[in-house]
Amino acid sequence: MPDTTSAYGRLESLFHKIHNLTHLAAMAHWDSATMMPPGGSEARGQALAEISSLINERVGSQETGELIEQADAVRSSLSDWQQANLREMRREWFNASSVSPELVRAHSLASSRCENAWRKLRGENNWADFEPLLSEVIALTREQAAMRSAASGLPPYDALLNLYEPGQSSDNIDRVFAQLKAFLPAFVKQTVQEQKGDDLIRPAGSFPVEKQKALALELMKAIGFDFNHGRLDTSHHPFCGGVPEDVRITTRYAENDFSESLMGVLHESGHAKYEQGLPREWLSQPVGKARSMGIHESQSLFQEMQVCRSHAFLRFSGPLMKARLGNSETPDACWEADNLHRLYNRVQPGYIRVNADEASYPLHVILRYELEKALVEGSLEVRDIPEAWDEKMQNYLGLSTRDNYKDGCMQDIHWTHGMLGYFPTYTLGAMNAAQLFRAAHEAIPDLEELISRGSFDVLNQWQSKAIWSWGSYWSIDELMRQASGEALNPKHFIHHLQQRFSPQ
Repeated sequence: MPDTTSAYGRLESLFHKIHNLTHLAAMAHWDSATMMPPGGSEARGQALAEISSLINERVGSQETGELIEQADAVRSSLSDWQQANLREMRREWFNASSVSPELVRAHSLASSRCENAWRKLRGENNWADFEPLLSEVIALTREQAAMRSAASGLPPYDALLNLYEPGQSSDNIDRVFAQLKAFLPAFVKQTVQEQKGDDLIRPAGSFPVEKQKALALELMKAIGFDFNHGRLDTSHHPFCGGVPEDVRITTRYAENDFSESLMGVLHESGHAKYEQGLPREWLSQPVGKARSMGIHESQSLFQEMQVCRSHAFLRFSGPLMKARLGNSETPDACWEADNLHRLYNRVQPGYIRVNADEASYPLHVILRYELEKALVEGSLEVRDIPEAWDEKMQNYLGLSTRDNYKDGCMQDIHWTHGMLGYFPTYTLGAMNAAQLFRAAHEAIPDLEELISRGSFDVLNQWQSKAIWSWGSYWSIDELMRQASGEALNPKHFIHHLQQRFSPQ
């Protein structure tokens, strides 16, 4: 029986209860994005705000803080995992106690209103009605940032960033992103020119949703998604949600282009496999959670970009695509690995982040990072977002989004939730993924051959040992050092892009 009398034992009991509340909130969020009728949005928003406020109050209470201090006084009596769990409990307590319950509730309600309106207003390209709703969310997010900054001593943006990427700083991100900004624009232009002469055969015709889903399910099973603890559904914006015991991933379908949905499913499956692979004995505790959003994104991009867009994977999956989606309008040569590799690794700057190619994607993230940092610092107001967005799109990607809000500043769901500080984790994840895949190659000499045969057990076992099974035991830098031999180093991502797109 677990000890429920000591300070540490009482903390474990508390966080087990918090885990159960988080479970219910996660399922309510999933339902609101996939199944809930529009008329349920207001009541659902109230319910979720109530749960958010309750969790915040219980985790951030004075009693919890006192228990943490008592447990810390006898830290040497705890196991290594318990000590790491206590550290993560303190982090969660600090994050919860730094913001008042009233502000948490107000922020949750405003975010719910903004997100539910966004689902309709984005399709209408209606910035005018969206702006005041987003302005309310950003104002409350700034209040949160100020409170967290006062409590932590960090700059306001860094105080938000640390919710998603503990220990990270905007100064370090500026340094890392500066290397990408110096490399990517010219590299993107060069690659676009080099690929113009490629001989491409594109799949033709209509691809029914039920056939796309059947292919997605087949590939999810092949790469190791556990359907006993997860499922695939449809939503406006693809995401991975739920809890490790019951992971919910979603996609969206276009009948004239199956690749968007397919690669989205494989991407979200990378997130899901991480959740499903977390240490089972610690799932109800803070140390059992995924380490950070940058590490989480590394696992989705490891799956999608490093594995599933590789020539080896396309040798395996091409025949499956042909069997599920082949038709008289598409020649057999379309499904050959060489052709699919050219198709799935095109560099072509576009408006939509989630559809962006691997080389131009970081520029989308850098754009959002720079804008959200300015929003938190107060040097940019919500009313000025469209103009600032258009300027940066033209500078980084050579595209204008003037008056095109739905494909510009209204395309993402993150700011409707007040999730400022989140966007950098996407590109941190891409860099981590390239570095980890290099390490996997070194550890598994026949990795390409295994992937080409559709055999993923060895790779999944390596990821489990290197990343998944550790939860939040290590810091981000130490986790990367344990898995790859060094902390994050952008050179591996740059080298990966050069090898994939300019191998000569």
